Formats: sequence, structure tokens, C-alpha cells
Amino acid sequence: MRNKFFFFIIILTLGLGIIGAWYYQSNIYSKEILKLEILGPDKANLLEEIEYIVKYKNNGNTRLEEPKLIFEYPKYSIVSEEKPTRQEIELEDIYPGEEKTVRFKGRLLGKEGESKTAKAWLAYQPKNLSARFEADTTFTTVINQVPLTFEFDLPSKIESGKDFSLRLNYFSNIDYPVSSLRCQIEYPSEFEFIQSTPRSLDKTEWEIGLLNKAEGGRIEVLGKAKGGLGEQKIFRAKLGSWQGGDFILLKEASKGIEIVQPSLHILQQINNNPQYIASPGDSLHYEIFFKNTGKEILNNLFLINKLEGRIFDFNSIKSEQGGFKPGDNSIVFEWQKVPELQFLLPQEEGKVEFWVNLKSENGFSGPQDKNPVIKNKVYISQAQEEFTNRVSSRLEISQKGYFQDTIFGNSGPIPPQVGESTTYTISWQVKNYYNNVRNVKIKAVLPQQVSLTGRIFPEDQSSKFAFDSISREIVWEVGDLTAGQGVLSSSPNIAFQIAFTPSASQIGQAPDLISQAQVSGEDSWTEQILRTTSPAVNTTLPDDSTVSAEQGVVQ
Repeated sequence: MRNKFFFFIIILTLGLGIIGAWYYQSNIYSKEILKLEILGPDKANLLEEIEYIVKYKNNGNTRLEEPKLIFEYPKYSIVSEEKPTRQEIELEDIYPGEEKTVRFKGRLLGKEGESKTAKAWLAYQPKNLSARFEADTTFTTVINQVPLTFEFDLPSKIESGKDFSLRLNYFSNIDYPVSSLRCQIEYPSEFEFIQSTPRSLDKTEWEIGLLNKAEGGRIEVLGKAKGGLGEQKIFRAKLGSWQGGDFILLKEASKGIEIVQPSLHILQQINNNPQYIASPGDSLHYEIFFKNTGKEILNNLFLINKLEGRIFDFNSIKSEQGGFKPGDNSIVFEWQKVPELQFLLPQEEGKVEFWVNLKSENGFSGPQDKNPVIKNKVYISQAQEEFTNRVSSRLEISQKGYFQDTIFGNSGPIPPQVGESTTYTISWQVKNYYNNVRNVKIKAVLPQQVSLTGRIFPEDQSSKFAFDSISREIVWEVGDLTAGQGVLSSSPNIAFQIAFTPSASQIGQAPDLISQAQVSGEDSWTEQILRTTSPAVNTTLPDDSTVSAEQGVVQ
């Protein structure tokens, strides 16, 4: 019995040894039979196109069958032709000594200094073996540079509880478009958000969208911060891209400001209004008030106004005491000409003033002209203040009358004859410039001898066209207009036919066919009601070259 037991132990030990040897040989075989590596750049710029070369070689004497390669790009990579970031490729059999490569192109997304790792696996089955083996490898590339400018522009010192503006400028110098961009700002404690341009998503986040090379922009936030004298307030911001529900950080910025005690208080009025809403073509009277709020006498001061805004007509600037410098569009007041700047006692106040016009015709070339503002940055001693005023949009209405036209084909005598009806076409066209405008409508009045025929073009505007037979007022409900509509895009327009039957009392006259047309709407940027008019049209039809002035006189 004891001999049988020992014999069993010997057989078991030999079996386990054979199995262990086979397992060991299999592992040695799987690791040495195939060499797999990834070649690529050690460093790359953000979104620079790079190429990974997956290289494999059969170092054994056996053909490797049914090989499958899996390549996984670094997380958040952008792959051309909308290919997946994890790709599986069925390869041809790999013969002994054979070496081949597979190439993968992509672009890396991440912040400067971040390591991005690509991975590869190659599974195969040696000929005459049923087991499958796998080789794997990785390769790491560091994002060397992020060619994005992202920085704060804000004052180094502010007064506690006083409004100030902080700006965040961004610019791309990347050859490839950066998409789904967003900016996030982290405010210090006791900061109060008032408003921003453009509007934020939730006071701390802004959607930038797509940014091509040499494109940029600015986020401007108006707010106030409270704190003790000398306290430092740190603002932080992140610029990133949303990919697959994740925010990928690309760039960070931070800057601090110090809470200081004011010694000068600055106020501004335009046309006697501290909150003036400007309009194109306005004549502006600026008054800058300054007060010594400290305990020391201030003397020999300079006060500088720096104007910003494309709509300013800088050639119109006038000031009795200040001098205009066209290089930086500044108006400088010197203590030699302003007594209060030469000697300002504690709690004493002074004032300077100047005049400037706004252009009535400034054009609209694109989104950069939307929601315009005019700014005045005032500097005096160590104090500075920035004043921003919004500018309303401008509506234009064109009212024209025709006898000869291709829309309705008018009829009747020209010149108009007493007791006989002549039909005419009246066209309205409206343009909107700088801001979105809501509830736009056009109104005009028909004289007693004029009636509507009911013909309107385009016909889909009929539901927006109304006539009050008592007041004889026509109203066209245009609706909402976007900034630049009618300037960079097609203008909303309507044409309608009228009939005029002159009376005997109108012989020898050129009566009005329609009164002046007035367009009105609510400016979404300034909340102002905008109005403008187009002249009345009479029977001389100044816009119809086929009708002379004499042919417009009633016979």
C-alpha cells in the first residue's frame, strides 16, 4: 500500500512538472515571438497633426496566424475622417522574419505639459497551436506648446464696492480650428457679478464655440468687489473644449488686484445724464467731475480722457481747456489751464468738459459691430475710472411708389384724371444695423381718395398686413430683426397696390398717395424704442423714372 502511494506521488509530481514546463515555455514563446512597438514624436503642439507608426516583427520560426491589431489613441484625441479613437484591424498572417508597420494620424487635445499615451495590442495564434497570445506596448507624447493667448486685462488696484470692468482676451494661433470652446471664470470672495459682454451662461461660463487661426475675442465682465484695505483678490479663468461631456482644459490664467483707499472720486455725465443711452448721429456733451476725498491737498494734476468706439467722429471733438491727441484718441487737461487741477483742497470738486459727435453712418460689417458701446477711460493722479455707454441700433425705412413695375402691372391714366382710377405700387423695405430689435412695425396713412386693391406681395405677408378704415392707417407687423438684417442679409420687404381716384379740387396738384411711413421697434440691447420715417409719396413718383413730374399733376 505504501509503495502504491509513493508511486502515485511520483506520477503526480512528474505531471505537474510537465504542465509547468509547458506553461513556462508558452509564456516565453508569447513574449519573444513577436516584437511590437509604437514610434511617434516625443513632443507635439496642441492640435498639431502627428503620426503614430505601429511596428511589429515576427522573430520566431513559426507563422503567426489570425493576427488582430488594436490601437487606442490618447484620451480626447481628434481623429481624421471621424474614425473612432479605438481601432481594430484584422492583419494578414505574419511569416517568420517578416516586419510591417501600420500608421495612425491624429491630433492631441490637452493643456501644456500634459502627457498623452497611445496604446497598442496585437493578438495572434502560432501555427499548429490552439492557444492565442498577445503583445502590448505604449508610447507617450508630451504637449509641448498651446498656441492660444488667454490672459486677464484688469486694473491692479480697485476701490472696495465700486464698479469695475475685467476683461479676458483670447486668441488662437493654431493651424487647426478649435471647436466647442468654453471659458470659465472663478471669482474671489465678495465679488458681485453685474453683467457681461457677451452674455454668460451662468455668470461664470461663456460659450465661445469655434475658433479658427488668427481669430480671437474678448469677454468683459462688469462687477464689484468688497474687501479690506490692502486685501488681495485673485481672479482665475480656464479655457477648454467640451468633448464627449467632459471639459478638456487647454489654458489657464490668473491675476490679482488690490483693494485701495480712494483719494479721488470721478463721475461722468453725458448730456446731463449719468446713464445716457447714445444713438448714431448724437452730439455728446461730456462733463467729468472729480473730487478730492482724501485728507491731503492735491496739486499739479493731469486729467486724461481716452475714448474708445468706432462710432466716434474724432474730427468733431471740441474743448476749450483740453487738447486732443489723435494717436490714442485722448483728450488731456493740464493743471496750467484748469485751476482745480493745479490746487485741489480736501473735499473740493472740479469739472472739465468736451464735446464730440457720433457718426450717423458707421456701417455694419459683421458680428464685431453688434451691440456697440462708447467708452471713456478717465485717469487723474493714481485714480482711474472707466465709463461705458450703450449705443442704440438704427432702423431705416424706404418707402417708394411706382406706376411701371413687374409685380402687379398697374393700369389707369397717367397723368391721373379726375373721376378715373389709376393704380400704383407702394413698396416698403426696412434695414436694421447694430442690435437685435423686437416688435418692428411700419405704419402709414392713406388719403381719402386712395384705397387698397387687396393685392400684396409676397402673399405670405398678408396675415401681417392690416388696414383700419376709420383712421385709414396701414400697419405691417414686420416682427423681430437681427443685427445687420437688411445690411448683410436680405431686407424684409413688402409691396402692395393702391388705387387713386382724384377729385376736381385736386386738378393742377400732385397729391400724396400715402403719408410718410414710420418704422418703430424695441432695441434689445438698450431697451429703447427706435423710430424713423421715410417721406410721403405723391403722384410725381420720384422713384419711377418712367413718370415725369408733369405726368404726376392731376388733369
